[in-house]
Amino acid sequence: MLIRFSGFAPTVEEETGPMAPDGADGVSGACACKGIRRCLLCEKFKGNKGLEANDPKFLLSQIVHHFLYNPEMRLAISKDVGSASFPFPGVFMRQNFISDEEEEELIRCMDQEVWNQSQSGRRKQDFGPKVNFKKRKVRVGRFSGLPALSQKLVLRMQQEPNLAGFQPVEQCNLDYHPERGSAIDPHLDDSWLWGERLVTINMLSDTTLTMSLEQGLPEAGLAEEVHVAVHLPRRSLVALYGEARHRWKHGIHRTDVHERRVCSTYRELSAEFLPGGQQAELGAQLLNTALSFQGAPI
Repeated sequence: MLIRFSGFAPTVEEETGPMAPDGADGVSGACACKGIRRCLLCEKFKGNKGLEANDPKFLLSQIVHHFLYNPEMRLAISKDVGSASFPFPGVFMRQNFISDEEEEELIRCMDQEVWNQSQSGRRKQDFGPKVNFKKRKVRVGRFSGLPALSQKLVLRMQQEPNLAGFQPVEQCNLDYHPERGSAIDPHLDDSWLWGERLVTINMLSDTTLTMSLEQGLPEAGLAEEVHVAVHLPRRSLVALYGEARHRWKHGIHRTDVHERRVCSTYRELSAEFLPGGQQAELGAQLLNTALSFQGAPI
C-alpha cells in the first residue's frame, strides 16, 4: 500500500527518570509530555503542532510502503497487489507466553504499585539502574532488582532457543490507554548499555508494533520509507534482535491502542558490561542486583 502523507516528527529518545504519579484511574491527571510530544490530555491546550509521527495527517508529502509481517514465513508481505515481499529477520514471537491467570496476577501486582507519568500518554514503572545515556554513565542507584513475579517468566524465556542465556538487567512496564492517546514514536533502543535482544510481553489487548525504515530498503527496490506491521496478540512475547533491533525503528501508533494495554520490556547488557568487557565488574554488580528478583519500582 502506498500512501502519501503530510509532516513528520523526530524520533523518541530514551526517557530518563520517573515523573510525578498519574491519576489513580490511569486516565485523569496532568500529562508528562515535553517538547513536541503530545497526548490527548495536553492537546486541548498545546494544540496539534508537532503531533506524533504516527498520525498520517501530519506527515509531509511522504510516500510510505506498507507491509505486514508473517511470523510463520518470517516475511514482510506487501499490501500492494503484485508487489514483492522480502525476508524480515530478527523477530521472534511466542503466542500465549503467559496464561490468563498469570496475566491477571501480573496486572494486579503492577496496579498495586505507583504508575509514573511518561511522555505521549504513557505511564511507566522502572526496574533498572540509574543511567545517563548522553554521558554514558550508569550506576546501581536505588535499583533493588527485577520484581519477584518476573523470575519464573525469565526462566521460561531462557527455555526458548532464541533466548538462550538471556539475563535481563532492566525491566520497564508501560501502560497505554486510548483515552490518553497513548503511543510511542519510532525509535532505536540504546546499544551502548543494552545488549542484542529486546524482549516484550504484551498484555490486556492486541496491538501492532510498527517497524520503520525511513531511508527505504534498496535491496528490495524500495527507495522510500518502509513500514512493517507486526501484530502482537494479547499475552504474547516478542523479541527483537539483529536488523530488527539495530536497523529498523519500532513504535506503537496511537491508532493501534484500542483498549488498555500494558507491556513489560526486558533488556540485557551489551558486551561492554559482560565478562571480558571494559565494564565487566559493574555489569556483574548490576546483574546480581537484577536477578535477586527483590525489586520495587524506582
